[in-house]
Amino acid sequence: MSTQRVFVARLAGCAVFDPAGDRIGKVRDVVVVYRSSASPRVIGLVCEIPGRRQVFLSIGRVSSISTGQVITSGLMNVRRFKPRNGEVRIMAELIGRRVDFADGSGAAVIEDVAIGPNRLGEWSIGQLFLRKPKTSASPFAKGPTAFADWSEVREQRLPGEAQSAEQLVATFSEMHPADLANTLLDLPQQRRIEVAEELPDERLADALEEMPEDDQMDILDRLGDERAADILDQMEPDDAADLLAQLPQGRLEHLLELMEPEEAEDVRMLLRYSPDTAGGLMTPEPIILSADATVAEALALIRRHELHPALAAAVFVTLPPFETPTGRLLGMVHFQRMLRYPPHERLGAIVDDTLEPVPVTASAAEVARMLASYDLVSLPVVDQAHRLVGAISVDDVLDYLLPDDWRSHDTDQQNTPAKGAAG
Repeated sequence: MSTQRVFVARLAGCAVFDPAGDRIGKVRDVVVVYRSSASPRVIGLVCEIPGRRQVFLSIGRVSSISTGQVITSGLMNVRRFKPRNGEVRIMAELIGRRVDFADGSGAAVIEDVAIGPNRLGEWSIGQLFLRKPKTSASPFAKGPTAFADWSEVREQRLPGEAQSAEQLVATFSEMHPADLANTLLDLPQQRRIEVAEELPDERLADALEEMPEDDQMDILDRLGDERAADILDQMEPDDAADLLAQLPQGRLEHLLELMEPEEAEDVRMLLRYSPDTAGGLMTPEPIILSADATVAEALALIRRHELHPALAAAVFVTLPPFETPTGRLLGMVHFQRMLRYPPHERLGAIVDDTLEPVPVTASAAEVARMLASYDLVSLPVVDQAHRLVGAISVDDVLDYLLPDDWRSHDTDQQNTPAKGAAG
């Protein structure tokens, strides 16, 4: 076993490899248990494997651990990880906790935790990286840092109790929304709400879009109506409409009134359609341009980083007005087609008018067949007057067609050998 001391915040996200050198997942957390006369003992790692499932990897099955990679050996149990009583996750529950120095010199917050093996190969918590209270009145100032052994500090609360979530939120800043959603759902309920309260509206909205509707509503209920409305403003209109459709009519209207008028208008429009139709699944905010717009203008619009990849795949050409519901749809132009023409070329000269749009009443199954038949990632949705009212993308259809529990559905066999691992 590697004898290098490792800081957990740096270890999180590192790749996990089997003995053959094949990557089988990545580290999400480190699990410890408290001891009465020594620092907490490391019992294993929480690893994320394909399918976004988090599993437990016993420390006894780890042959090497460092800040760059983890190498495991033998079999990996692929049952979904669920913390047991007495187990504490360093990233989820320990980082951000307040402690007092045993010598009475003050308090500090744990910002990182070092783990390392002893002579017998047993891993445990070594030093803590601490942040003391700031001594300057400047809003930009930070308190001094210090290292301390576990024996040199005393926790201000009992193990397992919720603490400030600010430090934990900082470690989530670069997570993909789907990973952030899974991480939130794996936290203890009270801890989850604390973290949700600290997350910026946009980040929390991105995470909620990746959660089952029951979990979405549970979090929004606990945040209160005003914060819930702020989060709904940041969500994609179709996702916000799906969530609001689950609420009683009175609360639905109340939240719509609290939302920004422009965002609420888009959501109200989607709520008019059945949730299993193109109108109910579409987004009302596709990229719309006139026939006189140039390729350069269109490419500039699809470069926007906040735009969903599926919606950035094509632009839609209509008669005025150029906001949904638009004038008559003339066709669409895929970004690959735009790349084949000079920047000054007019979209009207290269528009594809052969693809039939789908009506707002089309079923999800009909839309899926259209997308599959023509190898498309998005389709225009029109009303009876052939006006563009939105666009429906492949991910919208998949979210509807997949089972409700697809995010957490376990399909692999338990105790499956890690790829390349010895039997």
